[in-house]
Amino acid sequence: MDIIELVKAAVFGIVEGITEWLPISSTGHMLLLNQFLTMNVSEDFWNMFLVVIQLGAILAVCVIFFHRLNPFSPSKDRGEKRDTWLLWAKTVVACLPAAVIGIPIDDWMEANLGSPFVIAAALIVYGIAFIVIETVRERRADRALAEKGARPAGRHFAAAPTAALSRSELADADARVQSLEELDWKTAIGIGLFQVLSIVPGTSRSGSTIIGGLILGCKRTVVAEFTFFLAIPVMVGASGLRLVKYFLAGNAPTSMELAVLGVGCLVAFVVSLVVIKFLMDFVRRHDFKPFGWYRIVLGIAVITWFALH
Repeated sequence: MDIIELVKAAVFGIVEGITEWLPISSTGHMLLLNQFLTMNVSEDFWNMFLVVIQLGAILAVCVIFFHRLNPFSPSKDRGEKRDTWLLWAKTVVACLPAAVIGIPIDDWMEANLGSPFVIAAALIVYGIAFIVIETVRERRADRALAEKGARPAGRHFAAAPTAALSRSELADADARVQSLEELDWKTAIGIGLFQVLSIVPGTSRSGSTIIGGLILGCKRTVVAEFTFFLAIPVMVGASGLRLVKYFLAGNAPTSMELAVLGVGCLVAFVVSLVVIKFLMDFVRRHDFKPFGWYRIVLGIAVITWFALH
């Protein structure tokens, strides 16, 4: 057993667990990391590993939100169970656009849009989008408060009901959709359509759905949670499809490769438990601008590095 390869798998698991849920592109980071840290595995296994490692991350969602996602929980009354089934229905329907559009062109996208420069461009464009969207939401909240007679004072407002809230929190309070129960079918499908954009490496699945949710009037915590739930059918489906392709091509993983996959998934699961809780706590009080700035800086760094090398 090659310990070095297992350590590499653990590093990839850490990166997957962090970047899968933060809107900074997990696939983009994994492909970039592979430029500097290459595992000693077959190319077919690597392409499969890149997708299937996400199962470790998605298991963390199932654990953290088990009660909310479980329609059979004995502690839920009939109305709560109905709401849970509706949430699952909206989640599945919202995933259909990505499945219908993404599956037929999956191989083409992988072969033609995996270059560092494409990833860098997507990082920068989406970073700018996050900053612009959050700025627009804050200004809209400012105008709404001004119309009610409130006056802004720095990052806080003097009006009694909102004095303790930051501008980002006020923008959230002004959102049309304040809870998952208020998420209507039209908005859910709209977020699903934005998810299609994530087929381009570097855009980020969570980044695409979060941007879509913000544009469509969702509170940050609402779109973050819905993004987590959307990941379940998307990642399970994508992993299953990649495994089928892998085995149909006549591949059989070695014992070392199986160990690498197991370590990667396990580390991604543990790290995801921490990152999901961090993100939910973060977005209750802050906007997504820091992630936008991170994407821009990383994109510029990637372009500079690969242009010079």
